[in-house]
Amino acid sequence: MPNIKSAKKRVQIIEKKTLRNNMIKSGYKSAVRKFEEALNAGKIEEAKTLLSEATKKIDQACTKGVIVKNTAARKKSNLSKKLNAAMA
Repeated sequence: MPNIKSAKKRVQIIEKKTLRNNMIKSGYKSAVRKFEEALNAGKIEEAKTLLSEATKKIDQACTKGVIVKNTAARKKSNLSKKLNAAMA
């Protein structure tokens, strides 16, 4: 445990940021899971709308700095490939 006042404050700030990052990460993972469930169930039209929601959540996570730009691009690309493969 830190003894210095500024170090104690940093610990509190890090805890807040960790909670925020986990919330954002959980949000985009949930959106991706819903998309994949709809895709596995064969609901193509629903999957299309869920893809846009998942893409939005991934972009938000990228903007907030939770995930890196290239990671976000890779995840969006993989989701699009899955949708295109299911439609073909």
